[in-house]
Amino acid sequence: MMATKAFRLYVVVTALLIGNADLAAQAPPAQGRGRLFPPTDLGLLEVPDRAAWQKPELIMDALRIAEGDWVADIGAGGGFFTVRLARRVVNGRVFAQDIQQPMLEAIKRRVSREGLPNVETRLSTGTDLNLPKAGLDAVLIVDTYQEIDEPDRVAFLRDLALTLKPNGRIGIVNYKPGRGGPGPEPQRRIESAVAEAEARRAGLRVIDRANLPFQYLIVLGR
Repeated sequence: MMATKAFRLYVVVTALLIGNADLAAQAPPAQGRGRLFPPTDLGLLEVPDRAAWQKPELIMDALRIAEGDWVADIGAGGGFFTVRLARRVVNGRVFAQDIQQPMLEAIKRRVSREGLPNVETRLSTGTDLNLPKAGLDAVLIVDTYQEIDEPDRVAFLRDLALTLKPNGRIGIVNYKPGRGGPGPEPQRRIESAVAEAEARRAGLRVIDRANLPFQYLIVLGR
């Protein structure tokens, strides 16, 4: 049982990182569920107009992320959201989680350069998400939900729910169906109604929704 869970979590966190590659058109195509995004290509995740269409401030507002909160950035990659979360919570803490140590080392350099001492990197071991239990005000999952195999998504959300404080929130940012804008090919996109149904099966409820230019945001709670 433990081996099965370990494999599932390894696939989930790996997929979270692969999903970030969809932000850039020039990023190499995925080679399968075990493929990791190359740390040498981190610059592809910081396309110049990303903040304009992804609306990070709106996303953090919808999650009610505030000064002093403890939050997690799942599959943090190059730290696009990590640094923005760190500036928002100031005296709180941001857990930048990833499965690749080179990604976390890049985030360490970035937050040091930008003077953000409230970021803690967490390497996923494959046995769990390596996050505080019942300790987080918010968990953010950006551009990655569609990368998780359908049978695993409900269990993944259940695992994330265990990291939340009683009033904690999970934010899923995902690409809308269709061909418009950046993101993966249409057949890999998941409608918001599907994600919401899976969240309910995981014992979560929909607290809020937001409509972004090319994406949707679902805010979940226990």
